[in-house]
Amino acid sequence: MKHAVISADEGAGGMFRRWPFFQRLLSWTKPYAPFEQGTREYERYDWNSLLPDEIECRALMCSVMDGTSYYPSRLEMERNLATFADRAGIAVRYGCRWTGTRHDGDRWTLETSDGEFRCQVPIFAVGVAEPWRPQIPGIEEALHYAETRPAETYAGHRVFIIGKENSGFELATGFLQWARQIVLASPSPAKLSINTRSLVGVRARYVQPYEDHVLAGGVIVLDASIERVERTGSTSLVRTRKADSAAELVFEVDDVIAATGFTSPILDLPKLGVATVGRNKLPAQTPFWESASVPGLYFGGTIHQASPGLRKHGIPSNSGGVNGHRYNGRILARQVARKHFGIDPERPVVPRAEVVSYLLHEFTNAPELWHQKSYLARVLIRDEKRGIVDDGIVPLQRFLDSGPADAVGATLEENPAGDIYPVLYTRRGGVSAEHDLPPHPLHDFRTRDHERAVVEALEGLLV
Repeated sequence: MKHAVISADEGAGGMFRRWPFFQRLLSWTKPYAPFEQGTREYERYDWNSLLPDEIECRALMCSVMDGTSYYPSRLEMERNLATFADRAGIAVRYGCRWTGTRHDGDRWTLETSDGEFRCQVPIFAVGVAEPWRPQIPGIEEALHYAETRPAETYAGHRVFIIGKENSGFELATGFLQWARQIVLASPSPAKLSINTRSLVGVRARYVQPYEDHVLAGGVIVLDASIERVERTGSTSLVRTRKADSAAELVFEVDDVIAATGFTSPILDLPKLGVATVGRNKLPAQTPFWESASVPGLYFGGTIHQASPGLRKHGIPSNSGGVNGHRYNGRILARQVARKHFGIDPERPVVPRAEVVSYLLHEFTNAPELWHQKSYLARVLIRDEKRGIVDDGIVPLQRFLDSGPADAVGATLEENPAGDIYPVLYTRRGGVSAEHDLPPHPLHDFRTRDHERAVVEALEGLLV
């Protein structure tokens, strides 16, 4: 590209060459769904395909899966991305590593192993795939999740796993038939997605070790801080302190694995002023995924999880997975085109008589709203000259903070009870109001009751 460069040094493609360790993803693709493959509505059931305009490049994940599971294997996901790049004719420079960054006036220079590239707008989509360890005395004695050996080498071993999130429970699931004992420990209780009713928490595929724990089947799930790891010859001592009583528990084990997560390899960007947030030090971002501290520098892909949105009911975005950040990417491209290059995307007019049915269809079928609840919204604007204008899908937080004076943002939300329901956020003269619509047992919001609720919320604004 002439004016914008996307750096995808490690990213998802590189990650899927090595992980997940036990080979299958957590995101599903359903070959048989209520909608035809390749349609926009089908995207709700296919979490892994990318989103091109070309019909022949859509829903590619289905074409590379062998049918043994609706969770793609690691190799199938890698093949999906490679097939997309090949079929879409994307000019990818493989084996080119980003090594440094300079900001020269209104231009950025990216130093790489293949020379220097200059651009006006850099977008860093470098993934969240760099192993991260907390500051625990002796943790260097533990292997990281990324360094885990083949499962059979743990046969008959006592294994201590630091961390109780998905990667820790994934390892525990894979070790069940091999390890003599498995301990998973961290200070906070394990969260299960089936209890949080969201993607926050350990996914259902990895719950077997938790059941073994509650049934005393050789797995211990411990709420405790890790005080120290000590190597003692062929074994290790892991000193812990229970969260509820502060009592010390010491475990002698054969292997210690730090399933403590990953960070992003942003190299020298902090030296250029890029602020970071959280324990994993991901770059702080605006709702449009621009650096919060360095204007004109953007991020793409899984790093978008550092821009969590409103976190309604404590639930963050789904931007850590392809199913979520693929929609963010479309919005980001449009924002960069508009803000930096003066390219205004087409914004079609919606006939007033079709506004209500259009919004009800979006609530029921729009994959952007289903995959990014409380995070992305369909926005309609009242324009005095053109009428009702469709402004597309935008970040909900941006709409509420500084949206048009007279407009509506339509999104889906989910409460702690697991109810999924539509919400209309109206802006009248710049003043925002929230209108919750009722849930539906089949998630079909094209009913008379929902129609009346939409009309009532938009009366005098768009209808």
